[in-house]
Amino acid sequence: MIRTALATAWLAAAVSPALAQEDPHLGRNLAATCANCHGTGGASVGGNEPLAGKPKAELMQKLQDFKAGRKPATVMHQLAKGYSDAQLEAIAAWFAAQRPAK
Repeated sequence: MIRTALATAWLAAAVSPALAQEDPHLGRNLAATCANCHGTGGASVGGNEPLAGKPKAELMQKLQDFKAGRKPATVMHQLAKGYSDAQLEAIAAWFAAQRPAK
């Protein structure tokens, strides 16, 4: 009985991240939290850096720098720490695929 429960728990833990990776809206849903400062879809209308259309590698590097404390920030260093690297990848990919504001 205990083995079955442990096996089930292990399987659920192993499968959950895989299911999250398959969610086609994961990047969009995670990136929605960025709209307050960076504008809807990353199309900032001033103040903070626009994110829409930026290269994924550039966005990912900045997010990793914030997360590691290498890039000075007011709040981004704290926000970035709240996401896994896979989630940051999804966010960066989603913003890279958006059209920049004209």
